[in-house]
Amino acid sequence: MATKARVMYDFAAEPGNNELTVKEGEIITITNPDVGGGWLEGKNSQGERGLVPTDYVEIIQESTRDAISVADQAFFDCFSNALQTNLQAVKNNSQVTSSANDPWSGWDNTTASDAWSTKPEARAKNNASNNWEAAAFGHPQAYQGPAAADDDEWDEEWDEPKSAATPYPGYKEAEPSDPAGLQRGNSRGTAMKLPLNKFPGFAKPGVEQYLLAKQLVKPKEKIPIIIGDYGPMWIYPASTFDCIVADPKKGSKMYGLKSYIEYQLTCTNTNRSVNHRYKHFDWLYERLLIKFGSAIPIPSLPDKQVTGRFEEEFIKMRMERLQGWLTRMCRHPVVSESDVFQQFLSFRDEKEWKTGKRKAEKDEIVGVMVFSTMEPEAPDLDMIEIEQKCDAVGRFTKSMDDGVKELLTVGHEHWKRCTGPLPKEYQKIGKALQGLALVFSTSGYQGESDLNEAITEAGKTYEEIASLVAEQPKKDLHFLMETNHEYKGFLGCFPDIIGAHKGAIEKVKESDKLIATSKITPQDKQNMLTRASTMSYALQDCTETEAGSQSLSYDVAEDR
Repeated sequence: MATKARVMYDFAAEPGNNELTVKEGEIITITNPDVGGGWLEGKNSQGERGLVPTDYVEIIQESTRDAISVADQAFFDCFSNALQTNLQAVKNNSQVTSSANDPWSGWDNTTASDAWSTKPEARAKNNASNNWEAAAFGHPQAYQGPAAADDDEWDEEWDEPKSAATPYPGYKEAEPSDPAGLQRGNSRGTAMKLPLNKFPGFAKPGVEQYLLAKQLVKPKEKIPIIIGDYGPMWIYPASTFDCIVADPKKGSKMYGLKSYIEYQLTCTNTNRSVNHRYKHFDWLYERLLIKFGSAIPIPSLPDKQVTGRFEEEFIKMRMERLQGWLTRMCRHPVVSESDVFQQFLSFRDEKEWKTGKRKAEKDEIVGVMVFSTMEPEAPDLDMIEIEQKCDAVGRFTKSMDDGVKELLTVGHEHWKRCTGPLPKEYQKIGKALQGLALVFSTSGYQGESDLNEAITEAGKTYEEIASLVAEQPKKDLHFLMETNHEYKGFLGCFPDIIGAHKGAIEKVKESDKLIATSKITPQDKQNMLTRASTMSYALQDCTETEAGSQSLSYDVAEDR
């Protein structure tokens, strides 16, 4: 008997993507639950078939009144003896609210883990305030890590020709009132989408682990922080390098059942080339986030599109964005010198790649423990100064985030006008002038030929202006929009970073009570203050670094 499922959220299909529009409460028949990539194939009561996100539906079980999600079906099949317990857990998870929609909504009163306690689909339902993010990327694809990515490569039979052109190439347009479109836009619109409380150091116990450690592990390499002309700063390496992403090639495995795109990466300092798939970039992003995410903003990767992955325009757009992401990582003085990043760019063979992966995944200095590798070459800050600087960084990054979002919204609206109604108006004027010239030509007067030619030429000129207006955003606005969308990813990291710092500040404030109850000694309190000072220097440092990076990005955009 066919499996039935109940739709939990409205989902609006996009033309040309083999998707199915469904409404909350609707009952559909699942025709293929194993499509992959977080999707299933279903059929509605009208007989229409299409793809629906698995997180948007729940299977209707005949033997019980409860329902379980498609994503968890295989688990319950294997562990039927734990069915009732897991059903209750799924039931509770489905009731999670969308209070964590805006990463900035609680940066001043929550810890780093709080912002990640909400389900992605619940966050997406109230995300209409960000029009640019709503138009950002193509499909809802939750992060599944490198292991799951192996099974997440779709065969080319699922790739459809592109339908209608979008106002901004590489972006899917969605109305603010369309929750499905907003979900698609929110998949990788901001950085740090991994649940931070799963990794050591991001949740409050991680902060305590660093502040209250009796003796910090002494790493082989220290990260010095110096005081420069504009405040605390990392020490930049003597020589810098870039990495060129080029030569995308389509590959396959499992006798052609699964296909993927592989990119060639060439470092300018070695001139050696390595090949990586998108899932390898995903793995690197995960490792950098786990390693440095509490101290350094690590922007997210461009989204992994499900359909149309082998179209030339999409491949070019994603390669351009991977290039931008990799260039930023190469220019960061700490990230670029890290072992995991160097190994990603310079492995010699498959054996060395796998060995380096295992070593990186066993790294114990992650989360807030990365602060133990940092040594500020400056006196310790007092508690008041630490708190003031944390608040100042929070205000600046929040205001900067608002400014970037505003520029993206205005730029997107301008793009739509330039590629939509504005050229049409010029075309109408041009056609009207040419029509007027045609009328004059029927008068029969010989002396009006020059006037007719002039009017006709004016009409053609207006049509040429229409083409120029439609093409102009691709030549200048495109680079400004790309740069700002990339920088928005940096700013999206700061609520969690600031949350970790505020957690440390609160713990230091509680130190007197802990001393009174003999839980810590006065020396422990001094150690906590010193370590909170180190965190403060690092926070100021990463703000200065990213502000300078933004200035450089605008210069590059202007040169283009």
